[in-house]
Order: sequence, then C-alpha cells, then structure tokens
Amino acid sequence: MADAVASLSPECQAWLAENLVLGVAPEALERALVQAGTPPEQAKAGVEAARRHPAVEHGRQRTKLHGEHRALLDTRVALHRQAGWHRQLERRRGVSPRELMERYYFAHRPVILQGFMDGWPALERWQPQALAERYGHVEVEVMAGRESRADHDLEPDPCRTVMRFGEFIRRLLEGGPSNDLYLTARNFALERTELRTLLDDVRYPEGVLRRTQLAGAVKLWVGPAGTLTALHHDLGTVLFGQIAGRKRFRLIPSFQTQSLYSHREVWSQVDAEHPDLERFPAYGEADVLEDVVGPGEMLLIPAGWWHQVLALDVSVSITFQEFDVPGGNTWWRLR
Repeated sequence: MADAVASLSPECQAWLAENLVLGVAPEALERALVQAGTPPEQAKAGVEAARRHPAVEHGRQRTKLHGEHRALLDTRVALHRQAGWHRQLERRRGVSPRELMERYYFAHRPVILQGFMDGWPALERWQPQALAERYGHVEVEVMAGRESRADHDLEPDPCRTVMRFGEFIRRLLEGGPSNDLYLTARNFALERTELRTLLDDVRYPEGVLRRTQLAGAVKLWVGPAGTLTALHHDLGTVLFGQIAGRKRFRLIPSFQTQSLYSHREVWSQVDAEHPDLERFPAYGEADVLEDVVGPGEMLLIPAGWWHQVLALDVSVSITFQEFDVPGGNTWWRLR
C-alpha cells in the first residue's frame, strides 16, 4: 500500500493529504487523479494509502476535534444563503454613516457605497496625470518585475524599485495592461514627507473614519490595467475607495475560510480568476460575490473576508483602516 503513495509525485501526495484532511470525498480525489492521467487502479490505491497514512489520520482526527466549530461556520453559511446575501454584492446610495456602521461594519457584511466620496478633492486632484503634474519630481518606491515572480505577493522585497513619480505614471499611461508595475500599500507612499499633502484631499466622515497620524492607516494604490492582487484576507475591516479607473472584486465570506486552501497566514492558494477545482475541490463550495468598483465608489470589506482584485483600467485607489468606533478597528488575531 505504501508503494501506491510512493508512486505519486510529492506534490500529488501533499495534495491528497491536504484534501483528505479537509474532508473531500476520496471518490472525488480518485476522479481528479484519473482525469490528470493516473491509471484508475493506481489512483484508487494511492488515495486509500494516503487516507491510511498516520499523518493524514492524525490530521483528520484533529479536524474532527474542531467539528463543532466547523458546524457553527456551516450554520453561518446557511443563514447567509437564506438571506440571499450570497447572490449579489449589495450596492447602496445615500447610506448615512450610522447605517453604514450598524448595517454593515458591525454586521460583518460588505457593501458598495455610491456617492459616499462626493465632494472629495481627491476625485479630481488624484487623477493619474494630475498626480504626475503635482508630484512628478518625487521619488517613490514601487513594485516592479512582478510578472517574473510568481511569489511577488508573498516575497515582495526583491520587487522594490525606486523611480520618480512622473516616470512611473508615464509608464502606466503608455505601457498598456500589465501586472509588472504597481505602487501598493507596501510602498507606504503616503508616509513620504513630500506626499503627505495628498491627505488634504481626502475626507473622514464623522462616525465612520478617524483622522490619524498612525503609519499605514491610509494607503495609496496606483497601477496599470491588469494589476492583480491574489486571493487573500485582511486582518481588519477595510474601507476601499476608487479614485480613477475600475477594479473588479471577487469576495468570499470569512466564515468559508475552510474552503479557501489558506496558506502563509492570509493568502489562499486558489486563483479566483481561474479556479482549478480539480486541485482545489473544496473551493467549489465557496460563495463568490463579484462586482466592479468604479470611480467615486467605495467598498467596505469586513475583516477576514477573502478578496481578489483585478484592475480593469489605469487605477488610483485609497484604503482606510482607522474606523471611528470605540476601541477602533477590530482585528483578527492569528495564532
């Protein structure tokens, strides 16, 4: 029986172990192996041998110990579906700060807000060309060479590059769609003294956002069409604002984490753009909400909600994490 497992590649063995511990049916794993070219008898023997492996058996036992927690999450999923919230991402106009916090922030529900940024100077002053004219001489750090590194989200340091803001904007406007060049939250552009005046162009609605000097509380994102942020979750609730261009979001509830093949803490192994359900069959159980956030719109992303983001145009975005609530933003403390 051990020979049956040994005949499979290490990657395949790890895949079998992970999915068996997750509770994926052995028959489904056998079918996936056969579809990938493994002879039926070898697939059957390999799955059975993996299922009986002591490490897998131990993992399954540990999973059973968490059965009550999983059942509670399954109940939350059922309620989410009964309410119909799994069908469409809610889009609202005219939401008051109080309703936003009570109906969405405290209730752990996402929502797209229309008109919430009306009157913000940033909607005009942060257009790409306007940024280049005002701050083109300022040197900024960006992420470059992302397309040559599959691990750029997990290991960003090799991608850090410094260039003038004006040159960066020129390359975005002239270069066409790309995932190669992106100014992200990791670059802390708004912490630079020369760019701090950008914050004069944003507003902090009372009862929603708190003005603060805390590093990283407000983050800037600038990139071309084609920039992709892989499927992940944040540890606190995020209020995302779109200044220029459009971004497509795919969101999955935090209480479906068990279907997301999480690894490296906040990152999933699944590409939500093109999910491989043979490799990640449990992902097929996830409820995916998809919508496009356009200029002047905001998206509330609750803590722990998974999201993958694709820029459809040259894009400028802003994110906030300092909420005007007692105790501040509530954080998911990973242990």
